[in-house]
Amino acid sequence: MAQDDVDFAVAVYHDDGLWRVVELNPHIGEDVGELSEALARFPSDVGVLGMVSMNDDFFVIVRRSGTQVRVMLSDVTAADECPLAGGVADMLDLPSAIADDAQAVGDMEILSDLGVTAFDLGVLCDDDDLYPDDVLLDVADRLGFGVQLEAVLG
Repeated sequence: MAQDDVDFAVAVYHDDGLWRVVELNPHIGEDVGELSEALARFPSDVGVLGMVSMNDDFFVIVRRSGTQVRVMLSDVTAADECPLAGGVADMLDLPSAIADDAQAVGDMEILSDLGVTAFDLGVLCDDDDLYPDDVLLDVADRLGFGVQLEAVLG
């Protein structure tokens, strides 16, 4: 997959009581390490979120608080096809033989303290009628920065 396959990559941070959404260069959305490093530059009292929607196929959420990095991948089958998903699978120390079953993996509690439970996130990931950007917009609405995300995405 190439940079053209990144639907969007954003950093979301909470500062002075407000959510802020910043569009990231799409190439950052191709590598989980680069994405994590890019998130380190933003201030936040709840950790910085990185959200990447990839090729209308899957999404990744990264949450960075200082040196702690948490990740989740909406579809484990993408790990064999995309460097970003493969990088997440490596961070999670998943076996190289990825299952054929499309399922979300990683830290499903990544947003629980902000209001989106693991169950809610799992239900959204399992909904075959939703594209990755739809799920991320739904998550953004639930967390209170949906309007800001829509404004950034145009």
